[in-house]
Amino acid sequence: MQKITPFLWFDDKAEEAAKFYTSIFNNSKIGRISRYGKAGYEVHRRPAGTVMTVEFQIEGQKFIALNGGPPFKFTEAVSFSVDCKTQKEVDELWEKLTDGGDEGACGWLKDKYGLSWQINPTILGEMLQDKDPKKAGRVMEAMLKMKKIDIMALKNAYEG
Repeated sequence: MQKITPFLWFDDKAEEAAKFYTSIFNNSKIGRISRYGKAGYEVHRRPAGTVMTVEFQIEGQKFIALNGGPPFKFTEAVSFSVDCKTQKEVDELWEKLTDGGDEGACGWLKDKYGLSWQINPTILGEMLQDKDPKKAGRVMEAMLKMKKIDIMALKNAYEG
């Protein structure tokens, strides 16, 4: 049982976004979908019968998406960090999540719904935590020049 569940507020694209995310990641699925009743129009200006919430899982992590209307937008203050084992995984996730979105610096991006993600190879954290401050410093300098993280470039920087 997951104690804390990320709850994502969308204007009116909750179901579309949930389907998009579950199509990208393995071990993912759509769960229950609840719909607005008559009160939904009074509170969120949503017609009865339209999607209110969508429960979904990505890599076993439970999320809930809400169609709550336009008052709130995503910011970079909250992002989802994705641990990637290979460059192929970094490349695939980067391509899919930036489609219609925006590339940011240092492995950060915004998807087409405005949600921020960090696509990080596992080895990046390992190299940044190296006991040799010179190696870790070179890796940090290399990473700061990147948008999508390039593992080979990080390894080259690490080796000096």
